[in-house]
Amino acid sequence: MTRIGVLSDTHGTLPPQVFTFFKDCDQLWHAGDIGPGVLEQLQAFKPTRAVWGNCDSFALHYELEEQLFFECEGQRVLMTHIGGYPGHYPYQLRRTLELASPDIFVCGHSHILRVMYDKDYNMLCINPGAAGRQGFHKVATLVRFVLDPTPGQLEIMEYPRV
Repeated sequence: MTRIGVLSDTHGTLPPQVFTFFKDCDQLWHAGDIGPGVLEQLQAFKPTRAVWGNCDSFALHYELEEQLFFECEGQRVLMTHIGGYPGHYPYQLRRTLELASPDIFVCGHSHILRVMYDKDYNMLCINPGAAGRQGFHKVATLVRFVLDPTPGQLEIMEYPRV
């Protein structure tokens, strides 16, 4: 059993809610638009997997991948920043989804929290919304769940954008 914390779009701001909501998580997944200093803080807190986003610095583009494919508890995971949602994936991503055949797809970018099952690709899609203060969102959001070995016990935290 692995406890996963998922966040995106921090844009250089790491509010205290991240540390309280994710305190019992075994690892964190950040779906891009990280911003300066955030990745180092997250890595010091918990093992962290991350991809770069369209607003991230060139330094993060060199350090991280645009797309990250990995396995966790036997589940195939694909993470990228700009991913869309079921029925609305970018054209280039559709081929990647067909080839990778992930069980879990994680993305960010929209600042809109969405957790949906895509029956066409047979995968759980998670966009944790935005955890930081930059953007149009009124409420910041975080997602956590358990892999045992399939996803379960999914919880969402909402808090005022700081």
